[in-house]
Amino acid sequence: MEVSEIVSYYIHETSRRIEVSFRMMNDDEDEVRNDIINIDEAEEFGYDLIQEAFDLYDEEDEDEEEFDDFGDFDTIDEEMLISYLNEYYIVNPKKLPKPELF
Repeated sequence: MEVSEIVSYYIHETSRRIEVSFRMMNDDEDEVRNDIINIDEAEEFGYDLIQEAFDLYDEEDEDEEEFDDFGDFDTIDEEMLISYLNEYYIVNPKKLPKPELF
C-alpha cells in the first residue's frame, strides 16, 4: 500500500511534530488515517519537510512589528511528506494507522 494524498496537516512548532491526515491508495473517499510525525525523526530519514514561506525578505527590509515569528507561516512540502510516509511505513509497517471514517 502507498500513501496517495495528504488530506490535512498541522505543524506543532514547540514539540517539532506534524499532525497529518492522509489516505492510502486502497482507502475509500470517506476514510482517513491520522498520525503524528516527529520532525526530528523525518530529518534522520533525510527529509526536510518544513519549508519557510518568507525566505524572500531581506533582513534589512523586515518590519519587525508586523512579523514577529516567521515560523507561523511555515508550510510542508506535501510531495516530500508523502515520500517520507511511504518510506517510514515500509520500515515500520506495524505503525501504519488504521483507517477511520472521515
